[in-house]
Amino acid sequence: MAIASDFRYAVRLLFRNPRFSVVAIAAIALGIGANAAIFSVVNAVLLQPLPYADAARLVRVCRDFNGSPQCATSIPKYLTWARARSFDALAAYDSAGPGLNLSGGDRPQQVRGIHVSASYFRVFEVSPLAGRTFTADEDRPGGPNVAVLSYPLWSTHFGRDAAIAGRTISLNGDPYVVVGVLPQRFRAEPDADVFVPLQADPNSTNQGHFLAVAGHLASGTTIESARAELKLLGNDFRRANPKWMSDNEQVGVYAMRDIAVREVRPALLILLGAVGLVLLMACANVANLLLARAASRQREVAIRAAVGAGRGQIVRQLLVESLLLSAVGAVAGVVAGVWGARTLVAMSPGSLPRVEDLANAPLFSSLLDWRVLAFAIAASLVTGVLFGLAPALHLARANPGATLKDAGGRGATGRHAARTRGLLVVLEMALALVLLVGATLLIRTFAELRDVRPGFESHNVLTFKTSLAGSRYATARGVDQLVATATERIHALPGVDAAAMAISLPTEGSVDLPFRIEGRALEGDAQYHGDENWRSASADYFRALSIPLLRGRVFDRRDGPGATPVVVINAAMALKFWKDGDPLHQRITIGKGLGPEFEDGTRDIIGVVADVRDNGIDQGPPPIMYVPVGQLSDRLTRLLNSVIPASWIVLTNGRPAALAAQVEKVFLAVDGQLAVSQIKTMEQVVSTSIARQNFNMLLLTIFGGIALLLAAIGIYGLMSYSVEQATHDIGVRLALGADRRDILSMVVARGMTLAAIGVVLGLAAAVAASRVLATMLYGVRPTDPPTYVAVALALALIAFIACYVPARRAMRVDPLVALRAE
Repeated sequence: MAIASDFRYAVRLLFRNPRFSVVAIAAIALGIGANAAIFSVVNAVLLQPLPYADAARLVRVCRDFNGSPQCATSIPKYLTWARARSFDALAAYDSAGPGLNLSGGDRPQQVRGIHVSASYFRVFEVSPLAGRTFTADEDRPGGPNVAVLSYPLWSTHFGRDAAIAGRTISLNGDPYVVVGVLPQRFRAEPDADVFVPLQADPNSTNQGHFLAVAGHLASGTTIESARAELKLLGNDFRRANPKWMSDNEQVGVYAMRDIAVREVRPALLILLGAVGLVLLMACANVANLLLARAASRQREVAIRAAVGAGRGQIVRQLLVESLLLSAVGAVAGVVAGVWGARTLVAMSPGSLPRVEDLANAPLFSSLLDWRVLAFAIAASLVTGVLFGLAPALHLARANPGATLKDAGGRGATGRHAARTRGLLVVLEMALALVLLVGATLLIRTFAELRDVRPGFESHNVLTFKTSLAGSRYATARGVDQLVATATERIHALPGVDAAAMAISLPTEGSVDLPFRIEGRALEGDAQYHGDENWRSASADYFRALSIPLLRGRVFDRRDGPGATPVVVINAAMALKFWKDGDPLHQRITIGKGLGPEFEDGTRDIIGVVADVRDNGIDQGPPPIMYVPVGQLSDRLTRLLNSVIPASWIVLTNGRPAALAAQVEKVFLAVDGQLAVSQIKTMEQVVSTSIARQNFNMLLLTIFGGIALLLAAIGIYGLMSYSVEQATHDIGVRLALGADRRDILSMVVARGMTLAAIGVVLGLAAAVAASRVLATMLYGVRPTDPPTYVAVALALALIAFIACYVPARRAMRVDPLVALRAE
């Protein structure tokens, strides 16, 4: 009953002083709302179980290099791992499918398609909504063309046709029989619209690493025991195939969720820590408000103590008031936070995994997520205690008799409260500086990335992709003819300067292939001289991207099928492997020994081109080998087309986006079954490559701005309250002849002393905290002196302004009015 009475009194107090309540609740809502927004994303990405029936037993099997997993593998390695008894099922599938051309309507449509082993559906324990999944016979080489559809594609493209099973559809110009439809709840890994059989050859010697492998642990099997079994199988594979598995390569087993989020986990946890500092600052602000209000409530509390209220009762009453403020602020903050989380998802880079559930979930279900609710309740309780405890103890410790005698409230208790308020402002300044340093470092990182010269022209360049999988483009000559026809027609369009095709775009990464240099001895037991980036491209590739030629020549239409095999390398490769010599007319063999798909003739190096940042703007230029697309073997052509979409580049002299519709018409005329997709300017491609850094910078900048605002409000509030409390003392000083400028200096000096202490402590804390940002920075050190100096000066300037305004008010105090009021 006592708690209920305290609660009713707290509610009355809440409405008695609405201005105070609104300010306090707004500060709490701001802190908890920002935390709820980030936590909602963390919950969706890191904490929620995967959307599968037995998600805890789902694992990824990867190649492991000293604890660093590489989760693409070859067919022979997968077939070896599939012998393990630690799994109910082990499946292989494309780590990134090329897309499939679904035709039959007015125009072809590119859908997301992946090749999967028949065991794929058993791994994820999914039963079809209609029809069935693949049989073992359908998954054998030479098996029939069959397909399983996702629920979204079945709904949107086929109108939920109940008789879809058994119907023939056209994929990449080839007939496929639909055998089943997956249920709506199933989320494919990776996301896909159409599933077709992998049909892996059990006798394959293909050592290209392009498959992902997932498993479902058998009952009673742990990740550690599965890893131990696969280690033995890996050792057997190495002994049988020493050329295909290096000594530092092991087999790793990892929880599927851990692999899915491994790249984003550190950044999300850093952002969660940063927004936690914002909440701490909000608590300090509200605590300062409560301490200020405590001065006006000293007589009230003293009277209650005088009539018998114990110290525990007083503390309880004051904490109930704080918790009520916190609870109301938390409710508003969580609602705002869930909306904010959806805004974050809209702003987030496409590489942020698992956020689509948060984006698509109804608002009500997001609010009722037990983790978000638990976080909100915990945040409410902790913040209520944090900002309420100091004022509660301050009032409870007061001597009732002394308080009732001291009408001005300037006794020892008042001095203790003033010290506490000063410490809270110091804390706010220090925390604000930590956040602002982090934000500034990320801003400088993004600025550095925007200023990087990628080595190619991104202005006025249009890009798009097509899928060449299937029988229509199963030969290098067929692809070469398509490229020649399509690029010739695109080049004929008004405003086009050059057009080309490649297996991927710069910044998107490329294939790594080993090579040998003719006439050069291998070191030790090495099988190759190097293993570097490799890209097949058409004539005019270098012109379309304005990549300068440094020596020799680039390939052209003469370097097609049947011509002398040639290769162009970049400056980084020339420097690495021909540091003291000339690479021109040297001969290299690429990929030989990886399997029949990679059997390739010795190639003449005909040219050296400038470096490009092929693996990302934030990565240095890697060595690259470029080969003409028409000189690939038919086997390698089929392999690449089955796992990688073709990328097209069009250099224009105007607005590239305006050509998109005309380019689509060209492809419809060249091949009515080829769908054009992912139409972007090259500038958008480059921006996508640094989207994650932009996202991190934007969020930390927002948090830093909030922190700066809270710190300014905190020091302004403290100095305003101090001036109000010291009005009598200021009046006495002025009456005795003190100069008004001395009063101004005194007030500003008090505030700036606190600010200076906070800045010094914040600098020390920022040096320690900024090290966790090291992996997120580019072109700037975590301890960059100009950043620290600039942030410290900016924060000091804000603090000075926040102190100067109350100080000016102190200068204008009328001594007679101040003394008369006292």
